[in-house]
Amino acid sequence: MNTQRSWVFKALGDIRMAKKPRPKPKKVVKIAGIYGVASGEIKRKNRFCPKCGVGVFMANHANRIACGRCGYSEMKKPTS
Repeated sequence: MNTQRSWVFKALGDIRMAKKPRPKPKKVVKIAGIYGVASGEIKRKNRFCPKCGVGVFMANHANRIACGRCGYSEMKKPTS
């Protein structure tokens, strides 16, 4: 144990240092979830963000379509 830390532990009643939280692993997006095949052609399931440009897909939520990169969102029209 480090000598500088040992006297602090003794003075504070042997308090242990908290563990640092580990970062969550990045979610891997599967290609099958983004693209689909219809009548022999490859089609995109989600559209691109108009602010970020080509290559950044927008997420399809229940009541909106949102970009995870810039935060741009469009509300869907109610179906009723």
